[in-house]
Amino acid sequence: MSLSFVTLGVGDAFSALHYSSCLALEAEGQVLLIDCPHPIRKMMREASLSSGVELDADRVSGLVLTHLHADHSSGVEGLGYFSFFVLKRKLQLLAHPDVTRRLWDGHLAAGMEDLIRKPGGEPQRHGFEDYFEPLALSTESAVRFGPFSIESRLTYHHVPTTALRIRAGGRCLGYSADTAYDEGLLSWLAEADLVVHETNYGVHTPYEKLAALPAASRAKMRLIHYPDDFDLDASNIEPLAQGRRYTV
Repeated sequence: MSLSFVTLGVGDAFSALHYSSCLALEAEGQVLLIDCPHPIRKMMREASLSSGVELDADRVSGLVLTHLHADHSSGVEGLGYFSFFVLKRKLQLLAHPDVTRRLWDGHLAAGMEDLIRKPGGEPQRHGFEDYFEPLALSTESAVRFGPFSIESRLTYHHVPTTALRIRAGGRCLGYSADTAYDEGLLSWLAEADLVVHETNYGVHTPYEKLAALPAASRAKMRLIHYPDDFDLDASNIEPLAQGRRYTV
């Protein structure tokens, strides 16, 4: 019984080298996605080939959505449609209410609301719960989902965004999501056995801030969401590699 993950993408919204940041966690045979950029099935297929871990939409038990920026959520429509039409089931979607508040009206409805069910037919109106089975995350207490126990904490970002602590198999993964540098968040994440932390420009976390952390903190930290010009070889914190499997 272990907790592991495959990095489906490690890049930022502007990357020409990598897919957008996304992880596929696995515990007790269940797969939990953290975020869902497009093209999510292609990302899973390529990561399967490089990691040796079989990944596809039919193995996804649930999707945790940290926020609604397109580089983290542009694949939700496609995965939702694939679940609806091909897998004949609703996609389990886990997110904080502040994140889901505008997910349908502000993001998905334009592409998913009207649906022609048969050739020559008239469009039928659909809603969020026709495609998705929502489960609200909380900043007050952990939420159980299969073998996973999920805690969330709001970060400092342009739109509502949640960092995560996910426990399974006696281990804990910390995930910063997109955030400005936040010592309180780092303290919250420090409880985890492994911390995946973003680094980038603008209202994100500067690498220099993370590089100045104590050696013990850096040793159990991995970097994600880094820009294309990030010097991987010079980093004193290990950057995650796209398509590789890690054990927490």
